[in-house]
Amino acid sequence: MEKKFTLPVLLFISNLLVAQVGIGTTDPTSTLDVNGTLRVRTLPAYNSATATKDSVLVADGLGNIKRVTAKQLYDNSIKTLIKGSFASSSPLSLSILSGSAKIPFDFAEFDVNNEFNISTNSFTPKQDGIYEISVQIKSSGVLSASTNFGVSVLKNGVIINRSNFPNVGVLGINVTPPIRNLSTLVQLTTTDVITFRANSDLISVSILATREDCFFTIKQVR
Repeated sequence: MEKKFTLPVLLFISNLLVAQVGIGTTDPTSTLDVNGTLRVRTLPAYNSATATKDSVLVADGLGNIKRVTAKQLYDNSIKTLIKGSFASSSPLSLSILSGSAKIPFDFAEFDVNNEFNISTNSFTPKQDGIYEISVQIKSSGVLSASTNFGVSVLKNGVIINRSNFPNVGVLGINVTPPIRNLSTLVQLTTTDVITFRANSDLISVSILATREDCFFTIKQVR
């Protein structure tokens, strides 16, 4: 008689081993599906450096538990911090079309989240948030009195802030400092693009490319 029950019992145990178990639910979707809270009364300390780097448990919006590396966790939570300028320190001549020209910043002194594209001279955030954006440029030549000169920040091709004013002359001599700068707060999403432009009523304008004179910074504040 015992032999007759051996196969059914084994099949029943096998099904239990591969079945999905639900606690608080009759329709489990994982091997163990808990519809409720979870409490672990004792969590032993584990000082393995490898485990710290590679075995961080996180939960998604549906409560599914996943394992990620510490680096992934850090990269997804780190805030924007960028300072950029020019790769070359030679004066840069900008051809002005329709009153402005893109400032081709092509060097990042630091970019902790890899968000500034030096090929397109543009910034695209990886996280929605509020950003502090600052920019400064300096004319490398002598601008005549009454000549308009400035700098602007654009979001998706539209000017959102501008520091733009004509030079002031005394006895025909320009006495206005050659620096234009501005700082602003901007709310951005991951689809927005930030660029910088120089403004002037001249056909062309020359700006310094030295990093202490022409630069920009972007910092996520929230």
